[in-house]
Amino acid sequence: MSSRIEQLIDEIEEFIDSCKYQPLSNTKIIVNKEEIDELLRELRMKTPDEIKRYQKIISNKEAILNDARAKAEALINDATVHTNELINEHEIMQQAYAQANRVVTMATEQAQEILDNATMEANNVRISAMQYMDDMLAHIENIISQSSQTAAAHYENLIDSLGHYHEIIQANRSELHPVEDELEDVSPAGEKTDAGIDVI
Repeated sequence: MSSRIEQLIDEIEEFIDSCKYQPLSNTKIIVNKEEIDELLRELRMKTPDEIKRYQKIISNKEAILNDARAKAEALINDATVHTNELINEHEIMQQAYAQANRVVTMATEQAQEILDNATMEANNVRISAMQYMDDMLAHIENIISQSSQTAAAHYENLIDSLGHYHEIIQANRSELHPVEDELEDVSPAGEKTDAGIDVI
């Protein structure tokens, strides 16, 4: 069963895939800021819980090792008790020593095998959990990077559009006022122009 953070990543990908492309573009999309912000907000809230869950998995390594140690100690204790019982039998003292050594050796080997297996299992759990978290965080990093790039592109387009409209407004205002060259061609009242016409 997938975690909530994986579901959120899938929802973000589906949301991005469902966005419409900008006019005259097949790479830039139009994103609803409120929806993407809501998904990212929930993702930020769920990420610490996911990390805690995998930290708990990693911490189970100590529990596995402690259980293995307990089993090993129990085997050694049983072997020691059995050894003492054999030694107490005076008639078979030598046999008791030999058998006791075999039992202790076997118990030690079994205990070491349990510890080795437990260590290997704990390391595998830790490596798998760390790899999963690294893959998940890399995926989140990629989504955030793409979202940032898209937002920057939208902002640049907005600035370009505003600059274009500013130039149009300046041109329109210029048309509303006479040009300074035209004002200089007008002579003071009562004087004649080069053509000999009275200026009113």
